[in-house]
Amino acid sequence: MAYNTLLVDKADGVATITLNRPDRLNALNTEIMVEMLAALEEIEADSAIRCLLITGAGRGFCSGADLASGDLTKDGGLPDLGKALHNNYHPVVRKLAALRMPIVCAVNGPAAGAGMSLALTGDIVIAGQSASFLQAFANIGLVPDAGSTYFLPRLVGAARAQGLTMLGEPLPAQTAAEWGMIWKCVDDAALMDEARKVATKFARGPTVGLGLIRQLMQQSWSATLDGQLEAERSAQRVAGRSRDFIEGVSAFLQKRPAKFTGQ
Repeated sequence: MAYNTLLVDKADGVATITLNRPDRLNALNTEIMVEMLAALEEIEADSAIRCLLITGAGRGFCSGADLASGDLTKDGGLPDLGKALHNNYHPVVRKLAALRMPIVCAVNGPAAGAGMSLALTGDIVIAGQSASFLQAFANIGLVPDAGSTYFLPRLVGAARAQGLTMLGEPLPAQTAAEWGMIWKCVDDAALMDEARKVATKFARGPTVGLGLIRQLMQQSWSATLDGQLEAERSAQRVAGRSRDFIEGVSAFLQKRPAKFTGQ
């Protein structure tokens, strides 16, 4: 499929989605969200793809919603941002959360508003030294959306999440790493090499097990101990019947590198 606002590349088991509106700092509009959902569905259906890498073209990851796009849904002459979220943003966030494969986000430059939310959907988030994260919503009278109020408290704790969302001040990538909000901050020149290294490792890994880890981690925040133990039991039953488990044990016993097939 051809895309106007994205670059989609597939190689060596890794699908790379690059937000491609560099003249707008990759701001999100209806078109890019529709194309993002289509790209995710295409990637999900491709059994050869075992990891997703998301980044941005140009000097920024994503500046958030494109408020100048003029494509906001209106109700009674007023913008209906809730409807825009429901129709365009939520399907993408839900699809990312439900993917059967790991997600790596390489944050180059600013990740603001819903762009920050998008970055935090990654299982592994790596940012360049010059990158920053901004909860810009309160600065224009809005509330955090696209999952920010879900992701942030779980990543940095209540006090820091409250400060980030209410003060609306940029958070440097290095501080984000120190807070545990992202996995790692690296030199700008090393960002994509580092992100591809991680993505390639995932693409060669036990995809069934990694996908189950994603599910367990996501549901753990609202689970009881007994509920989570039961979820682990169910997931381990599935993982233990995968071909990759058999290969992993065989490789361990034979003292050789495992050759996972993702099945």
